[in-house]
Amino acid sequence: MKVDLGIWSKLTQAVIALVVIAVLILIGMTYLPLIHQNERMRREILRLDTELQKQDSVSRQLRSDIDALRNDPDTVSRLAREKLGYAKPDETVVRFETNSVSAAPR
Repeated sequence: MKVDLGIWSKLTQAVIALVVIAVLILIGMTYLPLIHQNERMRREILRLDTELQKQDSVSRQLRSDIDALRNDPDTVSRLAREKLGYAKPDETVVRFETNSVSAAPR
């Protein structure tokens, strides 16, 4: 047997629907900042991974340079001639200097 409560039945359904919507909004408002924080952290991780790859590349290059300086006498000789201006016997050294402007013309 069904009893028709009229408007009270419809109001009860509306209140239940509003409570469900309010709970969903509350859950959304609670987790939305966490979602944004998660997105920021992911972007930061990607940025740091890129920086790590760059630093790994620099590290590999420096290790290669160190190994060449330790094990290759030709590299040491070339570097001494370039940086210190040394020359082998019967070798002519030509240096190019750049002119730097210290003051603007008047």
